[in-house]
Amino acid sequence: MTTQLTDLQAFGWNEQWSNKSAACSEKLGNAAPARVIAQYSHAYKVITSTGERLANVSGRFEFQATGKGDFPAVGDWVMADMLDETPPRAVIQAVLPRQSSMARKVAGSIPDEQIIGANMDYLFITLAMNGDFNVRKLERYLIAAWESGATPVVLLTKSDLCENPERYITEVEDVAPGVAVHMVSALEDQGKDALLSYLKPGKTVAVTGSSGVGKSTLLNWLAEDEWQSTSGIRESDARGRHTTTHRELFLLPSGALMMDTPGMRELQLWDSEEGWQQAFSDIEDLAGQCRFRDCKHEGEAGCAVQAAIRSGELDGDRYSNYKKTERELARLARKENSTLRQRDRKQSASKTSRSRGHSRSMMEDWGD
Repeated sequence: MTTQLTDLQAFGWNEQWSNKSAACSEKLGNAAPARVIAQYSHAYKVITSTGERLANVSGRFEFQATGKGDFPAVGDWVMADMLDETPPRAVIQAVLPRQSSMARKVAGSIPDEQIIGANMDYLFITLAMNGDFNVRKLERYLIAAWESGATPVVLLTKSDLCENPERYITEVEDVAPGVAVHMVSALEDQGKDALLSYLKPGKTVAVTGSSGVGKSTLLNWLAEDEWQSTSGIRESDARGRHTTTHRELFLLPSGALMMDTPGMRELQLWDSEEGWQQAFSDIEDLAGQCRFRDCKHEGEAGCAVQAAIRSGELDGDRYSNYKKTERELARLARKENSTLRQRDRKQSASKTSRSRGHSRSMMEDWGD
């Protein structure tokens, strides 16, 4: 950022966060509020009442964390000790309860949560109107977006490369009921006015999507400056290249805060039952019209879902993705439950071991 800002209010500090920090301050002594504005592999950059500082979590914080989702993420408000060092540093002691957060499952077989961004008011889901356009992928982002607690907004980027943009808008509106859809082109400076209602002072907007859809270009366009490096797409398959390598929160000239995130090749869902129901609300509504309450939509008499597919009211591929993501979330829930049971057994065994050790020690004392 070109301007050094020390006023936390410019980064979204308000009475709500003041009340949350007051409830936390009693336990943390001299810890002061700060907001995480950048996240690196093992460190953070935070904004405080005295400017920017590099920060790490305390040893106690790291010990008490039960998973990756407990650690600070960009957009989080935290309580931190300010160290009198040069350059200035801080030690994060606690994360204030999140207003919203977008999460995904970390890569690999171990069920754990990764926070993409926290405390967003709006989530811009970006799709490029080129060969990489995919409404099934959009449905996955909408599940995570609705689960996050932020308001999703779909941005169709690179309209200058598209000969028939209306077709893309119609496809998105069909799978995103109740979600605002905007078409923008940074190259031709089109569509900016439609975004101004979201970019109000103190509001936080996160931008997410696949690599190469124009997230960093969008940030530079709205900032009217070159804050993030950009690159084009591969001509062979219209897929983008990674340019953003870490998450960062920027203060726009409008006073809004925009969170740029690295592109994701795949969004693995995390604990998103409510978001799944919201993203597929049209199918959920149809399911409520089935003759039988326990209808599995597999050919039963009076099935409103299958009737909608036959009539063309419901796209068969959308329904297939509905069932696919339902199974995915069910598998994740089973893995989570299994992991929790294993953790409980280990904790129980550890307590029993400590108790037996204490009892033996008492017996030895009595023997003496």
